[in-house]
Amino acid sequence: MAIVSAMTSDHLARRTFLKRAGVGSVALASMLNERTSLASEGIHHPPRIKRVIHLCMAGGPSHLETFDYKPELARLDGQPMPESLTKGQPIAQLQNKALRVMGPQHAFAKHGKSGLEISSVLPHLSKMADDLCVVKSMHTEQINHDPAHTFFNTGTAISGRPSMGSWVLYGLGAETQDLPGFIVLTSEGGGQSQPISSRQWHSGFLPSRVQGVQLHASGNPVHYVGNPAGVNHSQQRDIVDAVARINMHRNETLQDPEIATRISAYEMAFRMQTSVPELTDMTDEPDHIVKMYGCTPGDGTFGSNCLMARRLAERGVRFIQLYHRGWDHHGGVKRGTEKTGSLVDQGSAALIQDLKQRGMLDDTLIVWGGEFGRTPMAQGDGRDHHIKGFSICLAGGGIKGGTSYGATDEFGYNAVKDPVHVRDFHATMLHMLGIDHNRFTYKFQGLDFKLTGVEEAHVVDGILS
Repeated sequence: MAIVSAMTSDHLARRTFLKRAGVGSVALASMLNERTSLASEGIHHPPRIKRVIHLCMAGGPSHLETFDYKPELARLDGQPMPESLTKGQPIAQLQNKALRVMGPQHAFAKHGKSGLEISSVLPHLSKMADDLCVVKSMHTEQINHDPAHTFFNTGTAISGRPSMGSWVLYGLGAETQDLPGFIVLTSEGGGQSQPISSRQWHSGFLPSRVQGVQLHASGNPVHYVGNPAGVNHSQQRDIVDAVARINMHRNETLQDPEIATRISAYEMAFRMQTSVPELTDMTDEPDHIVKMYGCTPGDGTFGSNCLMARRLAERGVRFIQLYHRGWDHHGGVKRGTEKTGSLVDQGSAALIQDLKQRGMLDDTLIVWGGEFGRTPMAQGDGRDHHIKGFSICLAGGGIKGGTSYGATDEFGYNAVKDPVHVRDFHATMLHMLGIDHNRFTYKFQGLDFKLTGVEEAHVVDGILS
């Protein structure tokens, strides 16, 4: 116990020293961006993309008000749901309630040369129809928000497993040494804002250097990134070097790989003192670009975060997640989807268009969607959580644009044609990055773990160009 106490005391004293020195918590959170064994040995096959941007519509957007039009729902609006569909099925808050059909709350139209059907709540994304692939047959296993986010991010409902962003960064490393390779931003508005736990971008049992780093969407993106008063760049360099020597001395005794990670994290924080101000100074963005995103840079909106995502991608960040908390519409789904859609639609479309005009969409995968969908049954004037069939939208390198894949039944309840499990999505994403999900493992507690787990997972070839 004395040894543990001494180590804890030493760690806390060192943390206090670092905070007073001006590096602070960002140094403890920022991760090393060096390439790992998979990248150094060569990836499994030629990659189609080199980065992922996940636009996470947190709360569960209704597929029936966005990408999956069901005329039969409109015809049967207000009538009882067939018991053959719902009996014994997992339902969140409608369990043991009278279940009635709710028809689509918004008009759908065909867009682009492809004729892809998209709801009126997404007019800007509709203009990008020929770049989009809508997967209409997604299904998942967790019916409540936090476990469903955990499942979508890690492939399991067990907390503490590595996130998909951490897996990707571990496998391929980052293309930047000046910023973390896995960055997260959040925004909210338009509906009930479900909390998002930071463990959704945690590294789990992978080295902590591949953990996601959250940047603040408004104000200073990183606390303590600037030098304290009276400390110049050269003096800060001396502090970082001194801390590195202290840690290396400690490592001679402990031989702890996390100490090496910590040394590199302090180096990262030092470099971020230059790179972060340059990243967030958007005065170099032309007016027409800012107008395209429909935001004031740094205003904390989803549009501003999309603009930041493009800048992060340009600087070599491997995995970027933008969470928008506002899609939980248990009530008022008509007005709610319209309002929330208006907050994310322009930024989403602008990001695709901006990357495309810069020649970056060809090596980027953009993922738009939530942790699950919503029920075809009414919950008052809203919809409940639904896991049996929902939609996500993809764009980017190697994706068949202007297409839809799979289908739900005529009620939008079950994925009945070419169903795509969350693990299939993970396998496909890794495949696009040049990684064979079956061969990409990490040994922990005597077991070889994979992002796709021990269950069968398939690459969805039908969405690939």
